[in-house]
Amino acid sequence: MAKKEKIGSLIKAALGPGFALLTLLAIAGYAVLGPTGILAWGEYQRTLDDRSAQLTSLEIERDSLMNRVNLLDPEGADPDLTGELIRKELNVAHPDEVIIPLK
Repeated sequence: MAKKEKIGSLIKAALGPGFALLTLLAIAGYAVLGPTGILAWGEYQRTLDDRSAQLTSLEIERDSLMNRVNLLDPEGADPDLTGELIRKELNVAHPDEVIIPLK
């Protein structure tokens, strides 16, 4: 009978530290294997590289659009660009122009 009580008290005494150990192992596993863990850093680096390339291309496009906006300034619009836009958007032409259909 004394052996059963001793075993029971040992099990009860080991429950607290065992639970703490399992909790620490779970936290460590999450830190390594979780979505923001150490193994996800490679994926984040690839995503960062992709986004950096995308940002560079968008900055180039933004600069091009800013140039176009500056050329269309109402106080000093570029005559070539305004003529191009008028022909493209309104489908108008000068009387002396010849229109050649592409298709």
